Amino acid sequence: MSTAKVRVLLISISLCGSALALDLTDHELAGKRLYREGVSSSDAQLQARVGASGMTVPASVLPCASCHGNDGRGRAEGGVRPPSLDWQRLAFGQGAREANGRSYPAYTDSSIARAIQHGVDPAGNRLDPAMPRFELTLADQRNLTAYLKRLAEERDPGVEEGVLRLGTLLPASGPLAEAGQVVHAVLEDGVAQLNQQGGIHGRRLELVVLDPGADSASAEHALQQLLQQARVFALVSPLAPMLDQRLATLLAPQNVPLIGSTPRTGGSLQIFDPLPGLPVQLLSLAGHARAALGLAPGELRVVYAGNEQAALAEQVHERLQQQGWAPPAIQAFDGQAVEGQGIVFLGRAQAFAELAAALQAAGRQPYLFAASSQVAGAVARLPEQWSQRVFLAYPYVPEDWTEQGLATLAGLQQRQGLDPRQASLQVNTLCALRLLSEALKQIGRDASREQLIAALEGLHDVSTGLTPALGFGPGRRQGMAGAHVVAVALPGPRFTSVTPYRPVPETP
Repeated sequence: MSTAKVRVLLISISLCGSALALDLTDHELAGKRLYREGVSSSDAQLQARVGASGMTVPASVLPCASCHGNDGRGRAEGGVRPPSLDWQRLAFGQGAREANGRSYPAYTDSSIARAIQHGVDPAGNRLDPAMPRFELTLADQRNLTAYLKRLAEERDPGVEEGVLRLGTLLPASGPLAEAGQVVHAVLEDGVAQLNQQGGIHGRRLELVVLDPGADSASAEHALQQLLQQARVFALVSPLAPMLDQRLATLLAPQNVPLIGSTPRTGGSLQIFDPLPGLPVQLLSLAGHARAALGLAPGELRVVYAGNEQAALAEQVHERLQQQGWAPPAIQAFDGQAVEGQGIVFLGRAQAFAELAAALQAAGRQPYLFAASSQVAGAVARLPEQWSQRVFLAYPYVPEDWTEQGLATLAGLQQRQGLDPRQASLQVNTLCALRLLSEALKQIGRDASREQLIAALEGLHDVSTGLTPALGFGPGRRQGMAGAHVVAVALPGPRFTSVTPYRPVPETP
């Protein structure tokens, strides 16, 4: 999408944004808060009775949405399937049969109140004991009923009759501008391909791209534009490292899914990264150091360059300890040689080259371990003495590429005029779009952010033709759990895969 088209789109969205949102009354808004958070309009502590024993717990522990979902459609959990709360079904479903074979009259305001407070359906049947019975005031019950009548109308932002809107942040200037152009081209091409096939469930995908600017303030402003004005449904493959520390916090209030990036500070339930993070990649290298190179538990040292790498270095150090290593405390590289038979390095390519030079000047030649995404640019400049002493982690290697995957990548490069030397960034973005489209297809036409997160979490063994099979799971938000280990031969450089991809064992 051209810059001009993006601007026109944003202007049109800002003018009609109020029409896209569900306009709730004060009573309905109070009912929404009660439904989602279990909080009374008076801020009083509400109680709920649970199970056959009637044990009392705060309603905020078990709000309606915790079982029925923010969208009210219900989801199976622990062998219980909460029913849909669509008011059209409840109020006009006379004679409708539930899974238990019972039929019942239509719900009314009074009978829905009995169900919520006493666990009895309109025919007098006891509801499943798993459903809490809430102790509500008359005002709270009226508010909740008012919201239930509007619940089915409330679509998440970015979901319209014929359009599903996605967003991303890509820099137009500065050091990441070229990468931003590549990601933009891949996303634009992928969206066009999907739309040519009819979109997803009859909806055309629309991509909104904004420039995050040069600092965290401008990036946060651009993000809020995507969420509040453009009202995007989900984010895909943003390039805004200045937001890494706060991204999860900024997306959490609206439960916005993000596919294609992971904050450096750690995981988030709604952020999914197709490829392994740096700590997991470096643990794969440590596994090679132990199994193939014979390094002892105390011979591995974690070294980082740059304050922004300190938190990651601490994570790697902790994970190494959990895997049975006994590394000394992490060390910041200050231009001097460091100790250790093996050095696990985090930092930019220039600092990696400086570390190698400092070690060479000191007459030391340990094994060097690093992620290819950080230091590959420095490898060609290393002297021959480092041949077979440098090992890099790669999430995927050419041997992972199938004939179909190669054809997909080559077609993209030809259509968009992309440089094959930037294949890594292209593959990363293709994987994000592949996982997103697969999850969108699974959730059906009644799409919600909550459903998308659940669908992404349920993806397993997704073939991309360009990487090992990808998949997520409960609490797992990285599509791969390991990396290939590649040895570097110099001069050249020449790269040889010495340990194939295998998942890093989970820590106990």
